[in-house]
Amino acid sequence: MKHWIEAARLRTLPLSVSGIIVGSMYALRPTEEFETPTDVFSWRIFALAMLTTLGLQVLSNFANDYGDGVKGTDNEDRIGPKRAIQSGAITPQAMKRAIILTSGLTLISAMLLIYFAFRDTNIGYSLFYLVLGILAIASAIRYTVGNTAYGYRGFGDAFVFVFFGLVSTIGVNFLYSKEVEWQLILPATAIGLLSVGVLNLNNMRDEASDKKSNKNTIVVQIGGAKAKKYHYFLIVSAMVLVLFFAVLSEYRLDQYLFVLAYIPLTKHLITVYKNQEPRDLDSELKKLALSTFALSILLALCMVSLIQDLVVNVFLGGR
Repeated sequence: MKHWIEAARLRTLPLSVSGIIVGSMYALRPTEEFETPTDVFSWRIFALAMLTTLGLQVLSNFANDYGDGVKGTDNEDRIGPKRAIQSGAITPQAMKRAIILTSGLTLISAMLLIYFAFRDTNIGYSLFYLVLGILAIASAIRYTVGNTAYGYRGFGDAFVFVFFGLVSTIGVNFLYSKEVEWQLILPATAIGLLSVGVLNLNNMRDEASDKKSNKNTIVVQIGGAKAKKYHYFLIVSAMVLVLFFAVLSEYRLDQYLFVLAYIPLTKHLITVYKNQEPRDLDSELKKLALSTFALSILLALCMVSLIQDLVVNVFLGGR
């Protein structure tokens, strides 16, 4: 069980649900159109969306372990903790069965999510989301598995941006509102960029070993120096986009408390700027992932005005 938990890479899970949290809380925010947030929001949809996304992330981690393991990419040159297949703790056959099982469970969760979101009133939307779910599962597997794995050709960044940014945030919100909230493009893009930042950081750490294994990530293609500049662009752009979203949403001063998450993000950028040894970037992976998660939580609380309620009820005695 210990080895399976390690293979699931729990530290990646908070990052994967960041978009779900923001998209869901946007549906829960008070509006002039609906008297109560529950007119749009559904805890059942929220729970199933979280479960489906977590399933996709675990599936992606299992598939990544399997694909890099059988290809020999995970070897003694790789920096970071040993993977399950690399260490021999889990056999390729067992991991393959786990991938199939996780794919099935994730698909079931996705189908339940689609059913409770649309039931039998929007067949077109249901079919669209079913296809989207199947594509997400296939993409999670094909990242490193197979001779045409797109992660080995530098397309991993695009997958992460689309599915863990745009689809996760805007897609889940559509399940509640049944319409596209165009303003959500800003935080959705920001979360997508931060998620790509985590992947880029991982690829910066593994540049040397990936190059030897012919894993042509964007970092391998452009080199470490340019990858750093790319990283600055990802993180800084995300921070600017969230601020722009807050301004367009006409947030009150207390709703800008999400900028607290900018402190660890800024420290992270400074660390990356000063870094000369890729091995030392490993500890920054967790920091960036948790900073992104913290930003999504704070932004979500600001959206539904829970920050203001907390200040009033706890610190001002309900006044």
